[in-house]
Amino acid sequence: MIKVIWGSGWDPLIEDDHDGVLVKKMNETVDGEFQRYTVEDGAYIREHFFGPDPRLRKMVEHLSDDDLRWLPRSGHDYRKLYAAYRRHRAAGCADGDPGQDGEGLDARDRGGGPQRHPPDQEALERPAARPAHPAARRGGDPRGGPRRGAEPPYLRFAEGSVEQEYLMGRRRARRVAPRRVVRTRRALALPADSAFDEFRQGSAKKAASTTTAFTRTLRALGRDEGFGSRIVPIIPDEARTFGMDSLFKEFGIYAAEGQKYEPVDHKLLLSYHESIDGQLLEEGITEAGALSSWIAAATSYATRGVPMVPFFIFYSMFGFQRVGDLIWAAADARARGFLLGATAGRTTLLGEGLQHQDGHSHVLASTVPSCEAYDPAFAYEAAEIVRHGIERMYGPDPEDVFYYLTLHNENYAMPAMADDPEVRAGILEGLYRWAAPPTIEGPRVTLLFSGPAQGAVREAAAELAERWGVVPELWSATSYKRLREEAMAVERWNRLHPGEDRRTARVTELLAGSAGPIVAVTDFMRAVPDQISRWVPDGRRYTSLGTDGFGRSDTREALRRFFEVDAGHVVVAALAALAEDGQVKRGAVAKAIARHGIDPDAVAPWSI
Repeated sequence: MIKVIWGSGWDPLIEDDHDGVLVKKMNETVDGEFQRYTVEDGAYIREHFFGPDPRLRKMVEHLSDDDLRWLPRSGHDYRKLYAAYRRHRAAGCADGDPGQDGEGLDARDRGGGPQRHPPDQEALERPAARPAHPAARRGGDPRGGPRRGAEPPYLRFAEGSVEQEYLMGRRRARRVAPRRVVRTRRALALPADSAFDEFRQGSAKKAASTTTAFTRTLRALGRDEGFGSRIVPIIPDEARTFGMDSLFKEFGIYAAEGQKYEPVDHKLLLSYHESIDGQLLEEGITEAGALSSWIAAATSYATRGVPMVPFFIFYSMFGFQRVGDLIWAAADARARGFLLGATAGRTTLLGEGLQHQDGHSHVLASTVPSCEAYDPAFAYEAAEIVRHGIERMYGPDPEDVFYYLTLHNENYAMPAMADDPEVRAGILEGLYRWAAPPTIEGPRVTLLFSGPAQGAVREAAAELAERWGVVPELWSATSYKRLREEAMAVERWNRLHPGEDRRTARVTELLAGSAGPIVAVTDFMRAVPDQISRWVPDGRRYTSLGTDGFGRSDTREALRRFFEVDAGHVVVAALAALAEDGQVKRGAVAKAIARHGIDPDAVAPWSI
């Protein structure tokens, strides 16, 4: 890059600067003062830039205030720009665009920030009328005539002029408007579907977490021939916390100069292992640096023509909250890949309190249009989402989206995936019936769960049926964001097609197959399940239970009681909704409150 600092109008002054007083003044003037001179008139410049030193004032006594006002600086001198560009090309450098910052703005246009007003006609015409403008130097009218009356004038070079011929020639050579072109130099073979079979079978009675299940999914994908080498696992110094140290040997940790020391765990089977051909990026405690690596891999399909599949695993609390702006930039760059918020949820991470307990990353994820956000409860759900994400982002018709999955560190038996196409479709759509109601008579209630809330909901469902004579059915809500966006699309279509048959939101269709009031339970803020409240079937009461408030350091049981998302509160919420509908007596609600030792006068968790 060649930087053009001073325009040609300064050349005679610099040549007369025999004792260096002008250069000294230039070097001592700070950027803020130069910015002020840009918007002030010539008299101000004479007084404050040249005035303090009589030698400087004498140097410009032959120039009018208007001459001083329009002394060109930086990239505003076309002759200097051309000279720099010509020297640039002569040196064998590639083409580049010279930067021209702030061309043609005056005091009314600069520095206003949010208070700045659109430029008026005079301000728009002023740059073209300057003597430094190439068209003005040729003696013609640089402005041309206005278009469609109220629009500002545009620069119009004379027919047959060098400038006009050049511009039209470049337009003809290009033929089309600028566009983003992605050329794949090395295609990506998708993994075999069998790589996910293990996770569809469940863990029987063996307890596992969704984080553990994901680690095994990643290992299975890494072993897939033709696909595994394109995986880029990225972990910012917390692999052992997530139980992912098995990936050290499996993938190897990339280090440009290899392993330069003997790690303290070298005698362990799962020891820290660095190598120059390592695949895993272990970035240290820097979410910003790790996410930057993720963006590089997530956009390599376009920048390098080589699709890579990055998996960035981090404390969910340190994701959207800490580096949300970078995630937004990634979306703007059309990134493709997976973000994994591990140890997610407000109540699953024992004893970590305010700093680590995440109850709102799904609220933040809902603000990013190209982010597909999921909160799977079971291993087969997480595996199915990853499988579908790979196909959608890297398949025959790739889409510019990325996936955010929250993973939890609570261990419980993972059920098998039902052999039902509606289950597979529902996992991806965001909602499916996980357990049909028991064959007993009684008032009906529909319970929705996400992530680790499944435990409290399943326990509450058993009590509702056995003790209170209520018939519950359980639904797994994997993505409220996806449900909401589909419902908004349907709502928009109906609004813009008044003459067509009305469409129904998918969440409304699904819940129409259930009965009774709906209670949605999450380990995140109530705002997450509340995203679909507008689209529940008509007349159905909708109650959400979530973890609004700051995190606390305590056991899972104490935290869930505090945030009112444990089984007792789910039972009370279901009975209270039925009581409002007149299907159970209010006394049943009071009995359930007493049975579970709930303090009805406790301060709300989001109030303290």
